[in-house]
Amino acid sequence: FFHFYAGICSALKLTVPSHTVHGIEGQPLHLTVDYNFNATASEIQIIWLFEKSQSNPKYLLGSVNQRVVPDLEYQHKFTLIPPNASLRINPLHISDEGNYIVKVNVRGNRTIAASQKIQVAVDVPVTKPAVHTEPSSGVVEYVGNITLKCTVDRGTRVAYQWMKNGKRLHAGPNYTFS
Repeated sequence: FFHFYAGICSALKLTVPSHTVHGIEGQPLHLTVDYNFNATASEIQIIWLFEKSQSNPKYLLGSVNQRVVPDLEYQHKFTLIPPNASLRINPLHISDEGNYIVKVNVRGNRTIAASQKIQVAVDVPVTKPAVHTEPSSGVVEYVGNITLKCTVDRGTRVAYQWMKNGKRLHAGPNYTFS
């Protein structure tokens, strides 16, 4: 009996992205979720929740047999993509970073359920860098040293790399980086 019961429990398979999904701020993001089951179903329910660290999960939307019941607060932002359980977030905002939980319930002669968590990271595109020189004239024959400062206004995971004539510069007697 135990093996039979365990077989019924695992009858619902939920497939989600295995790694963190990266989206770009201001763009739509599609969280692809597929499910399949080997049982006859009278009702299929899909529920989406969102959780930030140190806060309770928020209900985003749900559906029963593809009839969607959104949270009115978020109804213009989140869309369920039938026939599977995929979610569309549009537009993506920096505050949308966190965990998205999808739960699927299939009701036949008994209810089987499965849920998965998808981690979403939001990337902000890097703005055009600005370079400032000190001294501002850029003439160094009398000063000896010149400082070049590179800054960007916005962007996540910014990495800086200095080049000279198309070749990467490395720290040495002539160049120091900070």
